[in-house]
Amino acid sequence: MYDVILIGCGVVGAATAYQLARYDLKVAVLEAQNDVANGTTKANSAILHAGYDPEPGTRMAALNVEGNKMAKELCRKLDVPFRPVGSLLLALSEAQKTTLQTLYVRGLANGVPGLALLDREATLAMEPGLNPELTGALYAPTAAIVNPWEYALAMAETAVVNGVELHRRCPVTGIRPLPEGGFALQTPRGEWQTRFVVNAAGVNADKVHTLLEPVPWKITPNRGSYFLLDKAEGSRVGHVIFQCPGPNGKGVLVAPTVHGNLLVGPDAQPVEDRRDLGTPASALDFVRTQARRSVPGIDFSQNIRNFAGIRANSDQEDFIIQPSPAYPAFLDLAGIKSPGLTAAPAIGKRAVELLAEAGLVCRPKAQFIAERHVVRMDRLSPAEKNVQIARDPRYGRVICRCETVTEGEIVAALHSPIPALSINGVKRRCNAGMGRCQGGFCGPRVQEIIARELGIDQTAVPMDQDGSWVLAGETKTGREVTGDV
Repeated sequence: MYDVILIGCGVVGAATAYQLARYDLKVAVLEAQNDVANGTTKANSAILHAGYDPEPGTRMAALNVEGNKMAKELCRKLDVPFRPVGSLLLALSEAQKTTLQTLYVRGLANGVPGLALLDREATLAMEPGLNPELTGALYAPTAAIVNPWEYALAMAETAVVNGVELHRRCPVTGIRPLPEGGFALQTPRGEWQTRFVVNAAGVNADKVHTLLEPVPWKITPNRGSYFLLDKAEGSRVGHVIFQCPGPNGKGVLVAPTVHGNLLVGPDAQPVEDRRDLGTPASALDFVRTQARRSVPGIDFSQNIRNFAGIRANSDQEDFIIQPSPAYPAFLDLAGIKSPGLTAAPAIGKRAVELLAEAGLVCRPKAQFIAERHVVRMDRLSPAEKNVQIARDPRYGRVICRCETVTEGEIVAALHSPIPALSINGVKRRCNAGMGRCQGGFCGPRVQEIIARELGIDQTAVPMDQDGSWVLAGETKTGREVTGDV
């Protein structure tokens, strides 16, 4: 019997596991896929929003601002790339200046620090490459950029180091209440019993809730497509550049990334299939056209990858953070659309408070390991590199030339608290394959290292999720060739 079982390990599940790990509790996380942060968390805008957009008084508003404040210290302790670049929300017409004023007042009500309304000249002085026809901007200095999947991974790893169990490839297929209280969760790996359940299943949160009882709300998935441009475009802007929001969301943004690239997107398309991560030409054309309204000079010939993410929008205006009225020990963390990445650590903290209100006894652990460190060779000084190579020569062998990632870093990712199980799992942990060639050169070598370190055949190494095979079998069997060649 567990005290708490979390269903799902995206950034919200990871943040909640991180908070629960602080207490003397028996906690498990059941993740359907072969890795954490493998859904919306790995395919979003990587923005920590300042918090001027949500309506005052909503959960979204309070948790956005709180999560933004928590992020800097979390990233420092957990060694996650984080850059407080600030954001500019552009008015591209005189009429949109009214929207800026509305969001400025809203931001003040939400407690967002440092907001400022800028005129055209001040905006262009900060970002000369913007559309010269803009009429003003709302400046938010507390907006930041982060590595979103590593943010989630770092919190999940820290939870595991502190005793939380993580079970991957463990989808929940049934939930039934127990007569004595608590729940039994059915999975392909057997039955799990727990006193409390936290539903953090992202785009499938309504489907998970329905396993217990009819759900009073619905997830309405929405797909957004992106361009990831090469580092040659990474300095095109120094801030996150937003357009005034519309009925379908916050519009197409242009932003630097913590890895030095330029990210452009997304659009907003309702989808029926929650696994549909296609990037149709029409969506990309829309993103390209809209982005150039903000930053006309973007060179899209520098594109190195397109991708899409599915947002867990719901038919509710606010985040769904509430226990079931019929089953108070079943807590939903659902409909966590933007600014969900920003709000995640605050959502995790709030989830623990709600569980405590429902009867979970939370006694702080005598010892909590609060820090995490990752060796990144490209960020070390020459002297520091020499020390690391002396300790382990594998840190002197570069495997990914685009991002200068070494064999030592890849091996570390394969033996970390949550080991990588796929080529993209390695990519998310140490950046191998993230560069201009997108793994075209280093991919086969990474695959070979995975097979060697995990003791499996190369044909058993997936690209990402289970079933995304790279190799189907041998094409050359090594038979001896006889006769004239």
